[in-house]
Amino acid sequence: MASCNLLNLALPGHRYYDNQDPYRDDEYERKCEWLGTQLARLNADIVGVQEVWDEAAWRAVVARSGLRYGTVVAPVAAAGATGTPAVGLATRLSVESVQTLSDYAPAERVHVPELGEVTRFERPVLHAVLRLRQGPRLHVLVAHLKSKRPKFLQDAEGQPLENRDDPLVTARATLRSLVMRGAEAAALRGIIVRLTQRTREPVVLLGDLNDSPHAVTSQMIAATQAVAYDKGARDTALFHAWDVQTEPPVTRDVAYSHVHQGWPELLDQIWVSEEFVAASRVALGDVRRVDVFNDHLHESRERWRSDHGFVRALLRLRTETPLG
Repeated sequence: MASCNLLNLALPGHRYYDNQDPYRDDEYERKCEWLGTQLARLNADIVGVQEVWDEAAWRAVVARSGLRYGTVVAPVAAAGATGTPAVGLATRLSVESVQTLSDYAPAERVHVPELGEVTRFERPVLHAVLRLRQGPRLHVLVAHLKSKRPKFLQDAEGQPLENRDDPLVTARATLRSLVMRGAEAAALRGIIVRLTQRTREPVVLLGDLNDSPHAVTSQMIAATQAVAYDKGARDTALFHAWDVQTEPPVTRDVAYSHVHQGWPELLDQIWVSEEFVAASRVALGDVRRVDVFNDHLHESRERWRSDHGFVRALLRLRTETPLG
């Protein structure tokens, strides 16, 4: 399985941001061709993607890959997303259901300075229930959390209400982004806890979490660190695929998926529930290997490429062939 941030995948003519020109036909064709080639390299049974503005464009990328997927969706972008892009999924496995999760539980709502109460995900989470070829159902969550980009105040027309050159204003705007991302992390944690407690079925999270695996927000979602002092926490914890892979990993120095201002980070992540931790008493399989495809980050910055590396994990069930 794989997680891929596609960098503003939109149909030609779709002005996805006011400050960005729409793709010309030739740019769109090149983007679909490039992404399709990357998808073919990954050759994953389950692909969770971020930054889809048009579901039709996501379907076109999958078609360019030459791979056969029974389900290709980006529900929020089915008629074209507005304001912010959506997440999507492609899978070869049988799909029982796909739903988008937009709203926080009432107790999970958070007040953001100068913005008021935040009650929903900026980019709704996708929850798919898949049927493994042999074995239980698998719950797949695809997420894209709020970026670290400062959240400056603006009016209804999108005009700035703050001096963006003032470092103190920038600090306050960055605080808003952090609070928003933290609220999304806590709400996503709530989804995971309720899901694992209700079903006792394996869960995989694929996403651009816009933070490192050991950041506070990521650990709010996964709660892996709690396992060290509370064994009961394993029932609702998620484990970073990189940390539990059973084949010797390549050096961590090359395990990054984004470079911001010269600093490499692993923002794109795959997390698994205890059923895919080999040493667990409830293990159904393991994470055999994790690969990060990031060479293109150092080639050029044309917008038909992605500015994120793609992460792939090979999961192996004890009763069947590996699941990519």
